[in-house]
Parts: sequence; structure tokens; C-alpha cells
Amino acid sequence: MNRFILPVIVFCLLLFPSIAQSAPAGSVPDTLRYTLTLDEAVRLGIEKSRTLEIARLDRAMASEKIRETWAEVLPQLSTGFTYTRALKPSVMFFPESVFGGSSTSFREIEISADNTASATLDLRQKIFDGSAIAGIRAASIMRKISNESYRNTESSVVAAVKQAYFDALISRDRLKLVRQSIERWELAQKDTRAMFRQGVAADIDTLQAFLSVENLRPDLIQAENMVGITMTRLKNTMGISAGSEVILTGKLEVSPAAYPQDIASAYREALDSRPDLRQLELQVKAEDEKVFAARAERFPVLSAFGQLEAQTAFNDDVSLADSNWPVSSSVGLQVSLPIFTGFRISAKVEQTKISRLQAMSRYEDLKANIRAEVEMRMSEFLAARKRIEVQSKTISVAERGYRISQLRFREGIGSRLELNDAELQLNKAKTNYLQAIYDYLVTSVQLDRALGRSGLPVSAGRG
Repeated sequence: MNRFILPVIVFCLLLFPSIAQSAPAGSVPDTLRYTLTLDEAVRLGIEKSRTLEIARLDRAMASEKIRETWAEVLPQLSTGFTYTRALKPSVMFFPESVFGGSSTSFREIEISADNTASATLDLRQKIFDGSAIAGIRAASIMRKISNESYRNTESSVVAAVKQAYFDALISRDRLKLVRQSIERWELAQKDTRAMFRQGVAADIDTLQAFLSVENLRPDLIQAENMVGITMTRLKNTMGISAGSEVILTGKLEVSPAAYPQDIASAYREALDSRPDLRQLELQVKAEDEKVFAARAERFPVLSAFGQLEAQTAFNDDVSLADSNWPVSSSVGLQVSLPIFTGFRISAKVEQTKISRLQAMSRYEDLKANIRAEVEMRMSEFLAARKRIEVQSKTISVAERGYRISQLRFREGIGSRLELNDAELQLNKAKTNYLQAIYDYLVTSVQLDRALGRSGLPVSAGRG
């Protein structure tokens, strides 16, 4: 019998792959599964973020703008071909006296051929154009601005992913706290029933124990729902499908990080690193170039040009191959200088000056806002760190108090009210500690943003 089993197994192994390969087109693929640490979530968010993709395209657009502005000072070569078919010939009037006739009459002479054609090759080169030169410099600055804009967007995406990741972690841990609380109350309910059967506890104690468990059921439902909401938000922030399965391996724990010790040093770091401040600084320089470009419209524009032309004219009784194509060529210089433009140039110059003043005002305003933001984020960060120190001590005390109250209740020397209060204090201590850790992590992300730090993992490269 066994000799028939092996051929059957081989047949099944050969058959099943072919069945899988012959699945109908358009069948739903297996759900993607991601197991992510915080750094892996950030890398995935950078890779798939639609916001960052738009920023990358903006950066590519800025590079093409530079190529476009360079075209103003590069040689311009063009060609053209013109063919004309005369439906009625053109004529000129000559006095008859030219042909020996009367001087008071004129004779019509046809001067056009049935067919005319010309081919031209034109070359133009600007030798001096102040506006074009300023435009090139301004475009180069705009590319730097787009790079800083990308950095700012990248930092924003990193912060958003970290925030969403921490939101998912705290919702998961809050659910765990609710379940732990229910387990403690269920254990207390079991003890109360045992004590009731022994005649140590009253009937009201069993009812209170039952209600304590059931009153936590709505909290459990709400906590489970919040886990689903935060996970959906995290997937959307990272740019992955909502149907993907995501497992978070990170924990809400304090990570070592070096931060400035005082507001002054933090403010200096922000001024040196903030991409949005760098953007406005470059914008002021770009406005300077725009002012120069507007003024340069008063300067003369010097250009060189050259033309090569071949033309022909023939009647219908002459073939194209027998027609002549004489070639002519010319070169020259052209100078243009505006004398009066209806005050257009002066108005444009004043507009660019105003734009520059606006950019400078926005720059100074952002510096003031950065100073306030850094001070606020530093204060929040230090407060969260102090709360962690306090709450870490509170948890151990609350756990010890709950164990003592539970032992006293089992021995019959403690009250139900005492146990309830100990459970409440323990749950509150754990919740406060969890919230303190969460606030510390979130404020550290916000502080990184305020200081101009990218928050990128060490191995994450820029796009």
C-alpha cells in the first residue's frame, strides 16, 4: 500500500502549483504585511509619501526652470521654408517713353514668377542682456529654495509618521491597561464569590464586584475602537493601503537624545538648521535679483545675428530641378535701448523693492516665531521628562498598595472600598505614566521640528 503513497504525493505537488498559476486574472493578492519599528515606519513613510513625491516633482521643476532661463543667453538657431504660388502675377507700371512710346501712358509689366520659394537659416546670440543674467541667478536661488522646501516637507512627513506611530502605540497600551484592570477585577470578583460562599463577604460585595467588571466593558470597546482608528491613521500617513496588516514592534519608552541645555543655544541651533528660515533667507536674495532684473531693463541689449538664405523663382514651364537657387548671407549687430516706456520699468522696479521688503519682514517675523516656538517646546519637553520621573516612582507605590489591599481583603480585614480605591490608584498611576512617556516622545518630535532637525533614521538617505 505504501508504494502507492509516494506517487500520489508527487502528483499533488506537481498539480497544486499549476492550479495556483492558472488562477483567473484579476484575483485579489494576499494582504501585504508589515512588521515595523519606529525607524522602519519612518523609512516606509518617506518611500511612499505622496506629499514627498509632490515635493520631489517641485524640485525637478525648479531644475527645468534653470534650463529655461539659460536659454535666454544661449544661441538661438532656427530655420524656415516658404513656398508661394502666384494665382495672378504681380505687375509694375513703366512709362511708355521707356519703350519709345508716349510719355503720358504706362505699360503693365509682369514681375512675378508662377512659383517662388526660399529657405532660411537664422542664428541669433545675445551678447549682453542684464535681465537675462539676473534671471539665471534668480533661478539658481529658486532651486536652492526648492531643496529647502523638500527638506521642510521631509521633516514634516517624518514628524507626522512618528506622531501617528506613537498614537498607535499608546492606544494599544491603553487597551492593555483596560484588559489588565478587567483581569484584576475578575480575580477580585472570583475571590469575593469564594468569600461569600464561606460567609466572610456579603451579597452586596459580589454585586459590586460584578458591576466593577461590567462597568469596564464600555472602556474596553472604546479602547479597541481607538486602536483601529490610530492604526488606520498610521497607514494613511505612511502612504500604504488601508487593507495592509501592520504589526508594531516599538514600545513607548524614553530614548536617549541630546538636546540643548538652555533656550539661547537651542535658538542658535534653530537659526542654523531650520529649512523654512533658510527658505525665506534665500527668498530675500531672490528678490534682490528681481530688483536688479527690473533695473536692467533700462540697459541696452546687444545681440549678434546671422542669416543664410537660398531662394528661387520659376514659371510652370520650368522644372524645379532646372531652377536656380542663389544663396545669400549676412551678419550684423543689433542694439536696443528703451527710451520711454510709459513709466513701466520704474513701476516694476518699485514693485520688486516692495516684494523684497515683504520677504525681509516675513524673515524677521519667522525668527521671532521660532524663538517663541523653541522656548515653548523646550518647556514642554522638560516638563514631560520631570513627569516621567515622578510617575515612575508612583507606579511602584501604587502596585505595592494594591497588593496589600488585595491581601487584606482576602484575609477579611480589609474593605471592598479600600480595594476599589487601591485599584483606582494603580490604574491611574499606570495611565499617567503611560501618558507621560507619550507626551515626552511627542514633545521630542515637536522639539526636533522646532530645532530644524530632520528626525531621519541614521541609514535613511534623502530623496
